[in-house]
Amino acid sequence: MENKKQPSLAETSDPKVTYFELQAFIGTTKHMGGFETTRELIELCHMNEDTYVLDVGCGVGATACYLAKRYGCSVVGVDVRESMIARSNERAQREGVKDCVEFRVADAQGLPFEDERFDVVMCESVATFIEEKPKVVSECARVTKPGGYVGLNEEIWLKTPPTELVENAKLLWDIKSDIPTSDDWVRLLEGTGFRDIVVKTYRFNTLRESSQIRRYSFKDLFMMFYRTLSLYLKSSSLRSYMKERRRLPKNIFEYLGYGIFVGRK
Repeated sequence: MENKKQPSLAETSDPKVTYFELQAFIGTTKHMGGFETTRELIELCHMNEDTYVLDVGCGVGATACYLAKRYGCSVVGVDVRESMIARSNERAQREGVKDCVEFRVADAQGLPFEDERFDVVMCESVATFIEEKPKVVSECARVTKPGGYVGLNEEIWLKTPPTELVENAKLLWDIKSDIPTSDDWVRLLEGTGFRDIVVKTYRFNTLRESSQIRRYSFKDLFMMFYRTLSLYLKSSSLRSYMKERRRLPKNIFEYLGYGIFVGRK
C-alpha cells in the first residue's frame, strides 16, 4: 500500500477525479445489485449478534454500520483510502454505533490481523478492481476462523465480451485488472480451500439496483446531491470525467453482471 498520503477531492482546488475518491467525497458506496444483494450476502454468511465481521473495502461504512444496528454484530471495516475511513467514522458516530464498529486504513492484499480472527469476512465490489485477486482471497481466508465464511459480491462477465467493450468498461469504472467469470471466482475460492461454495449470478436489473438508496437516510441523500453539485460547479476535472462517462457502452449489461460467492473455511 502506498504510504504517502494523497490529497482528497476536498483538499484540492481542481482535483484529479477517480471513481473511488469521487465516491468518498460524495459519501456513497456503489455495489452492483444494490442493498438487496448486500442483504442476501449477509444472510448467506449466517450472521447474528455473536458474529465478528471483517468488511474488506468498507467504503463509506454503510454496510458495517447496518450490520451493527440490524444484527448487533461487532464489525471491523478496512479500506485502502483514508478518505473512505474518514467517512466511515463520521457515519458510525452519526448512527450511534461507534462502540460496535472499528475502521482502519488497510490493504486487502495484506490485512493487518492475526490468523483465524473473524467469523465472517465479506468483500463487495473490491476484489474486481485488484489485479492480484488470489492474494486478496488468500488474505480473507487467512483471517477467517475454521468453519467461518468468506462472502464476495463481485462483477463478472456473463459471456465473452468484445475487446472494445472490455476497454470501455474499464474506463467507465476505473478498473485496471481483468474482470473474472463466475467460474474464475469459484476456482479462486476452491483453490484457497473453501468448501460448500454457494454461487448466485445476476444480470443487471434496474429495480434491484434502485435498492441502493435504502442504505441511506434522506439527509444522506441530500448531502450526496449537495456535494456532487458543488464539486461539479467547482471542478473542471469532474466535468470532464462525467462527460467521458455519460454514456454506458452499448449492450454492456448483455455481457456484464455480478455474482455472490460464499465459501466456508
